Amino acid sequence: MREALAGLTVRGRAFLAAGITAGVCAVVMGQQQLTRVGVLVAVLPLLAAALIGRSRYRLSLVRTVNPQLITAGNPATVTLSMTNEGRTPSGVLMLEDHVPYVLGTRPRFVLEGIGHGWRRDVTYQIRSDVRGQYEIGPMTVRVSDPFGLVELGRSFRTTVPITIIPRTVPLPQVPIGGAWTGSGDNRPRAFASGSAEDVTVREYRRGDDLRRVHWLSSARTGELMVRREEQPWQSRATLFLDNRARSHRGQGVASSLEAAVSATASLAVHLAQRGFMVRLVTATGDDPSTSWHVRDAEMNTGPLLESLAVVHAVDQSWLETGWLADPHNGGLLVAVTGAVGELDAPVFRRMLHHSVPALAIALDVEAWGGRPGAGPATPLLTSQGWRAVTLGPRDRLPQVWQDLALSNAQAARGPGDAVGSVR
Repeated sequence: MREALAGLTVRGRAFLAAGITAGVCAVVMGQQQLTRVGVLVAVLPLLAAALIGRSRYRLSLVRTVNPQLITAGNPATVTLSMTNEGRTPSGVLMLEDHVPYVLGTRPRFVLEGIGHGWRRDVTYQIRSDVRGQYEIGPMTVRVSDPFGLVELGRSFRTTVPITIIPRTVPLPQVPIGGAWTGSGDNRPRAFASGSAEDVTVREYRRGDDLRRVHWLSSARTGELMVRREEQPWQSRATLFLDNRARSHRGQGVASSLEAAVSATASLAVHLAQRGFMVRLVTATGDDPSTSWHVRDAEMNTGPLLESLAVVHAVDQSWLETGWLADPHNGGLLVAVTGAVGELDAPVFRRMLHHSVPALAIALDVEAWGGRPGAGPATPLLTSQGWRAVTLGPRDRLPQVWQDLALSNAQAARGPGDAVGSVR
């Protein structure tokens, strides 16, 4: 009751003050009828407080977001499932869900007729043009009587994290490796080389199928070695994203960094759909959540896109190279860079020695405006042996990707080779 009286609204306090005033005036003036009116007006908010204070409501909330991974610029639906397990009615509910400003305005709902076993589902939409991780909630509930004289506030503690992933565009199916082979479902898989080190083998055991004998390893070790069935060859691809602040220009969603993140996300989805095991590396090093793993395309891209959703510009001038010491490093390397300088040349040269082929999409960051910088990185990368193309603000990523693959295929064929088509 004490809490209910503390929850009197302005209207309830006005009624109580008017009733007391009327009662005092009735005693002073000797008006008995006015006394009845004053008592009625003063008792009404007290009765409402007693009703709200004696209400025993147990509200449960289930909040779901569909889809769970939201692409920047696309809407998502939030469903609130409310249930009252209390024994007595709780009046009128006013709900307000706390939503970050970038996701839209805070939704408000008014629900009536709440009794025992009551259940209601309400929905609202959220949308953001800015990638990142946010939290929805907690939910604030205000219980009020039908006259609006008393209002009590409650708040749920639970929140739901959501991830706004970068925009992606479909890329054309073009050859990106020098050697191709088929898998069980006829998907192309690229290999850096055909050496014995690329195959996981073990010693021959009695009963092993002789068709699994790896003769190159057997000749080298002097003992029969067989391929492991549970660990077949895998196509690996490393995506390198230069997210240094000094390498990019512009602000917000119109910056070159956002264009680089979107391009990296499109490449991650494309390579995963083609059967590659993909990992993400930034200027600060390898991300443990995107390390090598064997999953299908949909499960493989999820961790990559979540990591790209929270990538931000870092204030460092160097590129971390610890990931190059990974014994499993190799395969395809695709770099998305901004402006680079001569001090970065040794790092990119070292990357080239650990991966074949090495492709790069260099953003023309000066086209995004801002302070003067080193300009496009394409000449520096090509001088180090990379196959690189330039991406500007008005360029279409699918066309740039096709040009990059074409230049790589021409370099792999050589000037005297015939031009062929690869699907």
